[in-house]
Amino acid sequence: MDTAGVTANTMPTGPCARIPAGQSAFIREILERVGDKWTLLVIATLQQGVRRYSDLHHTVPGISQRMLTLTLRQLVQDGLVTRTAYAEVPPRVEYALTPLGISLLDIVGSLIDWASTHHDEIREHRAHAARATTKPTPANAKS
Repeated sequence: MDTAGVTANTMPTGPCARIPAGQSAFIREILERVGDKWTLLVIATLQQGVRRYSDLHHTVPGISQRMLTLTLRQLVQDGLVTRTAYAEVPPRVEYALTPLGISLLDIVGSLIDWASTHHDEIREHRAHAARATTKPTPANAKS
């Protein structure tokens, strides 16, 4: 019996079947990291070349300093971005994509383009769903 892509003996099907046995938890972590909104926007911004922290903070719309710091730290940890600190006064730190980070650019660009193209349609669906789940209150209920 096949239910939601998993057979009775729990063998994955579809794209999940490509995940090596015993690696699914780590691959989910990777997908969570690279699928994060801030990760996508930082990688897309670094496509333009080496950037200083302050440039990234001003260029990535809506990101807080804390989230930018955390995102950059994680991207460096995963080998997607390099961090170069220069012993200058004032200190200068630059970030750039590694070859591994560059390999994500097409995917990141496609996701951002898709979201930009379909945001109005998704907003309409969310509004429709919200209206459909709103319960009438006694003040606006019909007698």
